[in-house]
Amino acid sequence: MAQPASGPAEAEGPCSTPPVRAVHPVDEKLSPARLLPAALQHIAAMYAGVVTPPLIIGQAVGLDAAGMTRLIAASLIIAGCATLLQTLGIRGLAGNRLPFVNAASSAGIAPMLAIAETSAPGHQLPAIYGAVLVAGVFCLAVGPFFGRLLRFFPPLVTGVVITLIGVTLMPVPVSWAQGGDKTATDFGDMKYLGLAAFTLVVILLIQRFGRGFLRQVALLMGLLVGTLAAVPFGLADFSSLRDAPLAAVPTPFAFGAPEFQPAAILSLCIVMLVLMTESSAGMLAVGEICDRRTDGRTLTRGLRTDGLATLIGPVFGGFPTSAFAQNVGVVSLTRVRSRYVVAAAGAALLVLGLFPVLGAVVSLVPMPVLGGAGIVLFGSIAVSGIRTLSEAGLDDSSNIILVAVALGAGIVPLAAPGFYADFPSWAQTVLGSGISAGALVAVLLNLFFHHLGTHGRAAVALKSS
Repeated sequence: MAQPASGPAEAEGPCSTPPVRAVHPVDEKLSPARLLPAALQHIAAMYAGVVTPPLIIGQAVGLDAAGMTRLIAASLIIAGCATLLQTLGIRGLAGNRLPFVNAASSAGIAPMLAIAETSAPGHQLPAIYGAVLVAGVFCLAVGPFFGRLLRFFPPLVTGVVITLIGVTLMPVPVSWAQGGDKTATDFGDMKYLGLAAFTLVVILLIQRFGRGFLRQVALLMGLLVGTLAAVPFGLADFSSLRDAPLAAVPTPFAFGAPEFQPAAILSLCIVMLVLMTESSAGMLAVGEICDRRTDGRTLTRGLRTDGLATLIGPVFGGFPTSAFAQNVGVVSLTRVRSRYVVAAAGAALLVLGLFPVLGAVVSLVPMPVLGGAGIVLFGSIAVSGIRTLSEAGLDDSSNIILVAVALGAGIVPLAAPGFYADFPSWAQTVLGSGISAGALVAVLLNLFFHHLGTHGRAAVALKSS
């Protein structure tokens, strides 16, 4: 008896093999041969940014080598945990489950430096950490409703703030390039300036003539080459590496119990709004790159991760946490969209933090070398802000006035450090930071021009949101 011919009906029978469901690129699990190099690119892109806040704040409050090592290790641990939570997620609670990196943001550096300057010796880090703790609670409280507040933070406002972050931080690498210690007799000596210039030239040459991965790690290569060049001149101190413990578990409140100062809290809550705006923009951008739409629930879970990391971070020595825009660029450039790649990078950061001897390697970098690299790093932040402003409808005269006045308000503390000397202490903390002053003015002027009794101009201000 002849067998019936196979047909579509047979293919759909009860014994047929179900069709294989395609895996979305975001959820793809790569082989180790592909995953490890891709994760390394993310680490290379973010590592300098992760250690920058502890380096700057630690130097400002006068921490010794051991304290610097603990501070760097804490930032790495918090960055690793936040990135793992963000990429892997706890369903329905936290984590946007996208290839998204979270770590301590440079946006909080200037306000925290202002807090340190207005706090008594020994109370600087506790005052900073108290403000960061409250900022974390603020983020958790506002996060679920933040989507409705985004209209008050259009590219006009965020562009001003990001530009001011880069501009107001520029004196820091300039001081580093001169030796870092303003009280030293050889501060500004040509040996320091020459080393900073050499580091900057190395970075520029790698960026110009390097290819592929080498260009992506130009900043780290500049730090490495600059440090090696400093050794023959006795400008590299290896004592911190010798004394650092091989492995250690971070100690809660190792730098003192948090102290809560109202002016400091207000300053960092303003910064937290800016960081939430940056994170939201980053999540929307990653969603577009990965062809996975970022909806309101995804946004809320992502911001909740920011809030949790910012809240828990100060317990161990961390700072305000937000998205890392450079890693969004890595995803866009490489087109490797797997969130497990970024999760592997987060796990690597966690391991680096648990072994302080690895964090101590960073503290080996001489101040002039950091100065040469810092000019590139902080200058690139200002460029990001300028790029945002260029897309923010500056053909409208009211927008031009808004940006001009907000930038002016932000540059006042930089141009005239004693301008607010006679103001109350709380006003000095808020207005003494160019970032918080500029952000406050930008938000108020945005409300004045685009939200009070007019709707036509609001469309111009928000057209690139």
